Amino acid sequence: MYAEPHRPRVHFSLPRNWMNDPNGLVYANGVFHLFYQHNPFSSVWGPMHWGHAISEDLIHWKHLPTALKPNELGTIFSGCAVVDDNNVTGLQGQESTKPLIAIFTQHLESSENVQLQQQCLAYSVDNGYNWM
Repeated sequence: MYAEPHRPRVHFSLPRNWMNDPNGLVYANGVFHLFYQHNPFSSVWGPMHWGHAISEDLIHWKHLPTALKPNELGTIFSGCAVVDDNNVTGLQGQESTKPLIAIFTQHLESSENVQLQQQCLAYSVDNGYNWM
């Protein structure tokens, strides 16, 4: 639980900077994963990333490095995550860690009057530490 005087004690929150919509709440490989929209550079809305935290009990959370970062296709908006329990994607390989799949919207403002959005997919075979 958090110890800061103005921070909720049980409700998940960040020690600093912007967070909003939870995305991709999944239980995988014995751990709860919480992904959320996040601006790691400011306390106001900005270039959205997906933050990542894990918990074994839904009370005590460990913050992990940013899961998804903007690229040439745009910033990371809302989406979901699933666990590929049956390895239908074929991504699992010889490891026992089940792949995590993130499906999300990427948003790109190509000019003042043109905004592009597309559905994207990323996957992780190491419990969400690295994404492709």
